[in-house]
Amino acid sequence: MGGIAPLALSLGDPAGVGPELIALAWSRRVAEGLPAFVVVGGAGILAKAARTLGLDVPICVVASLAEAASAFAGALPVLALPGDDLPYRPGEPDRVGAALALASLTGATALAVSGEASGVVTGPIAKSRLAAVGFTHPGQTEFVAAACRVAAKDAVMMLAGPSLRTVPITVHNALSAVPGLLSAALIERRCAIVAAALIRDFGIAAPRLAVAALNPHAGEDGRMGGEEAAIIAPAIAALRARGIDATGPHPADALFAPRQRGSFDVAICMYHDQALIPLKTLDFDAGVNVTLGLPVVRTSPDHGTAFGIAGKGIADPGATIAAIRMAGGCAARRLI
Repeated sequence: MGGIAPLALSLGDPAGVGPELIALAWSRRVAEGLPAFVVVGGAGILAKAARTLGLDVPICVVASLAEAASAFAGALPVLALPGDDLPYRPGEPDRVGAALALASLTGATALAVSGEASGVVTGPIAKSRLAAVGFTHPGQTEFVAAACRVAAKDAVMMLAGPSLRTVPITVHNALSAVPGLLSAALIERRCAIVAAALIRDFGIAAPRLAVAALNPHAGEDGRMGGEEAAIIAPAIAALRARGIDATGPHPADALFAPRQRGSFDVAICMYHDQALIPLKTLDFDAGVNVTLGLPVVRTSPDHGTAFGIAGKGIADPGATIAAIRMAGGCAARRLI
């Protein structure tokens, strides 16, 4: 990763597992081969979280990304934020902590958008608590997209783990609303963004997209629904006409079987749980949320704040480590 600017990490909610997972990730940086990163805000919280876990994690408050790069080998670099010296109270979220989480997210994203950082890795937040301190976006994906001046519809969520990659075409919507939200144009547009990102950021020269059906048995010739014939198949045909290797509609109940997973690079799913259930079943402790279609690299561990286990030393850092590693890999490929 020589020559690449450090990644910017947002703290996440300071009462959640984010701080301890960041400390754990830094402590394993050599064994895991992690690229350099800097945390935006929360120096005292990170130090206390590390001590709670019995970790030796020196904290170095830095004033720049260059200073962070130099410090990373021997200490966890942290960019200070005004008023971020809060008490560490794991499992006790409050308004002040939510404000720090928002300030950290804002600062880390700005560093990536300006090009000072090679990418941004966002820590887990509690959306309802952020909303109470002025956060107006459905989630961090939309926040980062807005900061990049990219329309939310063009910021595509991909969940990636060692065993599987999935993309939900519709995301945080009621299941009853999904059929009405789907269109051939939406599927084609998002699949084209996915294919381009797999080439650019993941080094897959000819991505293979397996597109899942919406209905059981892929609609069974219309007896179980018409969306496959009316919406999904035309989108696949349009993608193939553009030279994109898209297949389907595949019955979702068989798409994720071991013998099938080797036949595609990403599964395109029609709704949230269709994409996240198989990913979390196979790769729960190593799942990464990647935002495709942005001018910056953005990843996040695919789990929440886990307030109930924060500070107890039982949270698994695998997804945080994977998110940092993946962001570094994507950033490196963008320089090729």
